[in-house]
Amino acid sequence: MKGAVALTEIWRGGRVESLHMGHAVIAGPGGEIVESWGDPEVVIYPRSSSKMIQALPLVESGAADAAGLGDEQLALACASHNGAHIHTDRVEAWLEGLGLSDDDLRCGAHMPHDPVASKEILCSDGAPRQVHNNCSGKHAGFLTLTRHLGAGPEYIEIDHPVQKAVREVWEDLTGEPVHGWSPDGCSAPNFATSLKGLARAMAFFAAAREDGETLRERSAARLRNAMARHPELVAGEGRACTRLMRAMNGSVAVKTGAEAVFVAMIPQLETGIALKIADGGTRASEATIAALLIRLGVLDAESEAAQALVNAPIVNCRGITTGHIRPVAGLMG
Repeated sequence: MKGAVALTEIWRGGRVESLHMGHAVIAGPGGEIVESWGDPEVVIYPRSSSKMIQALPLVESGAADAAGLGDEQLALACASHNGAHIHTDRVEAWLEGLGLSDDDLRCGAHMPHDPVASKEILCSDGAPRQVHNNCSGKHAGFLTLTRHLGAGPEYIEIDHPVQKAVREVWEDLTGEPVHGWSPDGCSAPNFATSLKGLARAMAFFAAAREDGETLRERSAARLRNAMARHPELVAGEGRACTRLMRAMNGSVAVKTGAEAVFVAMIPQLETGIALKIADGGTRASEATIAALLIRLGVLDAESEAAQALVNAPIVNCRGITTGHIRPVAGLMG
């Protein structure tokens, strides 16, 4: 990618062995760029980092309230979960409440990332269901909005009312027309946007208040707060999103996306962060988001969660630490 800069280094034996290049933007409450690295104009697919944008029509339309959804369901609508029972049981109950089933989902099935749930399936000669898909909460949200709108069942089609609603929100919050789209891993459309546009959207979520003047603002605040209150539902045990939100005591909401995208919404600063690692390396996106959260003073650099990402050990098959993953000098401030 043009203009990418070094953001994360791989150290071994006292020297830098590899570099991860990328881009990052910090946006202020009005959407203005506060700081940036690389090219703020670079166009990316936000992938799952954008799930709170995709969930906004669910709340704003009144569909969430009509279905009696609470914080847990809203957190799952923004989640890339592990497929543990705390995730799948809740999604199944959600679907049942709508009079729907696993067959109504359009996300496809994959083995759960949770080791306990995965072992249960393997040991029973069973097969994963769509509810195990890490995006099943988002799709349950799409189905809830579909039911509310009285629309057809193929809610992942680009011309479906659900996706039209998502696109309208997307363009409003990023402040720019979408730069095309492509099916995501879960088959739903993922709209391309500039990194500064994504950071601008995150700043809107960060500044939003549940008692705000507009319905869109109040809806955004509900989703952000649901994520921060239920970090275990947004990702799962051992995951960076969950660990970081717990370390910040629910004061900040963060979300990862495939191919090394990461975003953060920081209400106390009314600030949003968006970053993309050019080579798609998750280890680098996790180190970089932690470094930027430390830079902004919302994550304790000495906390266990921070150290696990900004000084992450690389361990070989014998348990020997052979190197470390670290943000570039100066990135943490």
